[in-house]
Amino acid sequence: MEEMVEQQITARDIIDPKVIQTMRIVPRDMFIPPAQRHLAFTDQPLPIGKGQTISQPYVVAFMTQALQVNRNCRVLEIGTGSGYQAAILSRIAKAVFTVEVIGSLLERAREAISLLNYKNIFCKLGNGRLGWKEEAPFDRIIVTAASANIPPSLRDQLADKGRMIIPLGKSEWNQNLVLITRRGKQFSQEKILPVRFVPLVKNRHEK
Repeated sequence: MEEMVEQQITARDIIDPKVIQTMRIVPRDMFIPPAQRHLAFTDQPLPIGKGQTISQPYVVAFMTQALQVNRNCRVLEIGTGSGYQAAILSRIAKAVFTVEVIGSLLERAREAISLLNYKNIFCKLGNGRLGWKEEAPFDRIIVTAASANIPPSLRDQLADKGRMIIPLGKSEWNQNLVLITRRGKQFSQEKILPVRFVPLVKNRHEK
C-alpha cells in the first residue's frame, strides 16, 4: 500500500497531507472482490460486479483533495459502489452519507465498512439522482458515476459555500470531472480532469 501511495499519489499532484495519510491507512484490498485482490494496489479501476468499478487510487485521491473536506463537513456520496471512497472520506469528514442503487453492492460495502469499524458512514439504498433529502444540506457532495447533467436535487441539497464534484459527459469517451461551488443562489462550474466513469444509474433498484 505504501508503494501505491508513493508511485500513484505523491508522485503526481496530490499534496493534501490528510488525503495522503488516509490513502496510506484505508486498505483498498478490503473493498475488492477476492478474485481481483491481487490487483488491489495497481494504478487502475477494477470490476466489483454488476457492471460497476472501484476507481483507480489516483482518481479517489484527486476527487477527495478537490472537495477540500475537513472535520466539520457532512458529505453526500452518490454511488457507494465498493465503499472505498466513502471509507476514505470518513477518515477526514464529520460524517458521510452514501447512496447506492444496486442492493448487492451496497450490502458488500456495508460489510467492509463494518469490518473496518467506520462509525460515521451512513448507507442508503436509493436513486442517487435524488440525493438524501432528509439529511440535507451537505457541505460536500461527490458523485462517483457519470451524468449528462447535474441532477437538480443534488444542486438543491448542496449547502451555501459547499463544493460538489461530479463526472459530466454524454458519452463514455467525453467526460470531465466538474467542480461546482455554491455561493448563495449562485453556482459556478470548473472542469478539472478528463475521466471515464460508469453511468449514473437512473432506473429502479437492482439486486
